[in-house]
Amino acid sequence: MAQNKTLKVLVGSKNPVKISAAKHVIQGYFPDHQVECTGLHAPSGVPEQPLGEDETRLGAQNRVSYLQQHHQADFYCAMEGGAHQFSYGPATFAYVVIANAQYTSVNRSSNLPLPQPIYDALVAGEELGPVMDRVFNTTNIKQKGGAIGLLTNHVATRESTYTQALTLAMAPFLHPNLYTKQDTCNEV
Repeated sequence: MAQNKTLKVLVGSKNPVKISAAKHVIQGYFPDHQVECTGLHAPSGVPEQPLGEDETRLGAQNRVSYLQQHHQADFYCAMEGGAHQFSYGPATFAYVVIANAQYTSVNRSSNLPLPQPIYDALVAGEELGPVMDRVFNTTNIKQKGGAIGLLTNHVATRESTYTQALTLAMAPFLHPNLYTKQDTCNEV
């Protein structure tokens, strides 16, 4: 019997929700491999609570870049949650980045509408997880279902949002002949 190949995946966070999402996605695409998924501290270089799409994306890109510079792996992943006041109202979302030696793929999750007072607390310098803990009387929700779980009555979770965004971000790795280095965001 042939031995399964091991894929080493590094996640730029020690948050178990992010690690689980990355492992689930990579394992789904490589079912005949053993996936070794480890979360490591990787600085985002952005505020604890990123505001705006650019700042949020940059946080995820910085985490992957740090991992690539300091560690060896088959895949590097990072997820960065942010919020923004759009013309139609405030929302939270995440940027995800997956990279290997050939490609870097950037993707964004869907928006979760935020109540205006919660967004205002973020603008005032608070982080979404603690604000949600206060509003919903929970503890450390950011390492569980997140604001997404609370605001959707747990029909969706933080992990489900990361999983979908990461799943879609894998396209360049699955069909490299259809993507050029320009199609993926290689300048991290």
